[in-house]
This record gives sequence, C-alpha cells and structure tokens, in this order.
Amino acid sequence: MEQRISIITLGVADLKRSREFYERLGWRASMVKSEGIVFFQAGGMALALYLRDELAKDANVSSEGDGFKGTTLAYNTRNRTEVDSVLAEAQAAGAKLLKPAQEAFWGGYTGYFADPDGFLWEVAWNPFFPIAEDGSIRLPE
Repeated sequence: MEQRISIITLGVADLKRSREFYERLGWRASMVKSEGIVFFQAGGMALALYLRDELAKDANVSSEGDGFKGTTLAYNTRNRTEVDSVLAEAQAAGAKLLKPAQEAFWGGYTGYFADPDGFLWEVAWNPFFPIAEDGSIRLPE
C-alpha cells in the first residue's frame, strides 16, 4: 500500500446543509455527478460528503452513536495571522468555534472549529511545516 490518502469522507446528517457550509467557506464542489455524495478537490486529495446512514451502511457498520469521533481534520496556514482569519471565516459560514487560536506548546499557533455535523477542524500555523505554493506540506524526513 502506498503511503497516501486519496479521499476523506465525512458522514453528514444533511447533505445540502453541509455542502452549503463548505461552499460558504469558499470551497467549490466538483462537477462529478453522483447521487447522494458531494466531492471537493482539496489539493492532491478530495473531501467527500455522504449521508451518515448511507456511509455506515456502505461500510457495514452501525450509524448509531455520537460525540467525539476520534478524528480531526487539519488546515495548516502559511502564517500565524491567517489562523485567526480562517477561524473567523469558518464562524461566519456557520461553524462553532471550539477553541480560539492560541500559542501551542510545540511552537505554533492553533485553534479549532466544528462543522455543522460536529467534525473537528484544527486551523494551525506550524513554523516547522512550510506550505508550498500548491497548498501541500512536506514533513521533515
């Protein structure tokens, strides 16, 4: 197996609401037409929104349960100031601010928001992970 991620799929309660939230953040849905799923190009990978019950059925697991999902998504910024502006943009689009931006013990600056289905997004500036022009990061070897 190659060391990469192709698509992150979020199981959402309301596909229209979630699509509109990400579009308010400035994301553009892909023109890929498939019933019940929305795709967004995200750098070299994709983010997909799929109804939670249908995603659970597809994976052959129960859709019951809520709370912390044990996963966060991260949006790394090119500079410290951008963290605050991205968090404000997310709030304006309907996100719930969970943790205002603050200095991190590891030397960066970070905060968290939740999308309409409670998926956690960390917005972080990490001086050790520079962002390339295409938005990708390169981890130190």
